[in-house]
Amino acid sequence: MPTHVLLIAPSANRVYAEAALGLTVAEVSVFAQTVLAGRIHNVAATTIAGLPCVGFEAAELSTRDIALLSNVSSTYALFAVVGPDLLRPIEQRRLAWFDDDLITIPKYAGKTNEQFTHLLLNVTLLSSAWASSLVEGGLRVLDPLCGRGTTLNQALVYGYDVAGIDLDSKDFEAYGAYLRTYLRRKRIKHNLDTIPVRRNKRLVARRLTGSVLARGERTLSIDVVHADTTAATEFFKPASFHAIVADTPYGVAHGSRTVAAGLRRSPVQLLADAVPGWARLLRPGGALGLSWNVHVARRSDAAQVLADAGLTVLDEGPYSQFQHRVDAAITRDILVAVKPSAGQPAAEATAAQPEPAGPADA
Repeated sequence: MPTHVLLIAPSANRVYAEAALGLTVAEVSVFAQTVLAGRIHNVAATTIAGLPCVGFEAAELSTRDIALLSNVSSTYALFAVVGPDLLRPIEQRRLAWFDDDLITIPKYAGKTNEQFTHLLLNVTLLSSAWASSLVEGGLRVLDPLCGRGTTLNQALVYGYDVAGIDLDSKDFEAYGAYLRTYLRRKRIKHNLDTIPVRRNKRLVARRLTGSVLARGERTLSIDVVHADTTAATEFFKPASFHAIVADTPYGVAHGSRTVAAGLRRSPVQLLADAVPGWARLLRPGGALGLSWNVHVARRSDAAQVLADAGLTVLDEGPYSQFQHRVDAAITRDILVAVKPSAGQPAAEATAAQPEPAGPADA
């Protein structure tokens, strides 16, 4: 019998709700393999009074352990199992530098489920050398296919600096308009400007840049570029991000688009063109997390692209357990890869990265 259980949060998306239990088992297993290594064991699906839960064994949960588990993407409640018929609730300590409605208010066709976005960000961060800083903040996250900003908004809720790039002008404009409106209505102090980027007197991009004061305590930077993601290194400094998270086009209603290649249904060519640049933007020890539709690209092909860019793909244990159905045309999966630390061969990089002193040394 488990000593603790996480009650799974209900999901408005019925199909995702069906997959959430297995996905949460895999996600908690990544927590158990990284920041909670040696402290929680035997992660498995279970039920309490017919409700789906994830159970695990732990002798005792510290305040920090509780803070980490409180941010599992589908966590609704956390309990200690006192006896066969009794659960003791444990007060959660969720990261919330902004209200959840920053993420949930936008509604539009093709929006990725917010719980999955949260999961992808978690798994990527946990695989990096800065996993221990997940609940402390001080990290910088890039979404190189940011669309209307779901990943960026989740990273802001976590208290991180965010950056993005996207080729779709409507998405770029919609995100800027939404963010300004949200911050004004919430009376949150901010400074955001959209500026043209010119080179040789020619307009090459537009840039939404500025800062926002979270909870009156922490100033976070925002930097979103309307441009081709294959040109990301022209707008961001090398080795400047702790994590890069991308939800690639699924090749059904939308394809993978670049200026040079046009529209493609498979994301593999987009990744081949863009990942080398993304890898240069990662700090040594940083992690890249991707989701994609397995019906339009094989896992082995996507993994090879990451390996060719000098990254180490994490493909064992819970990292191979994230595949799930979205609809009849989309079965989604996750790939995570790590940039080796300085002097470390790619083959030696692992999910359990050495923990640095903290974000101050980044």
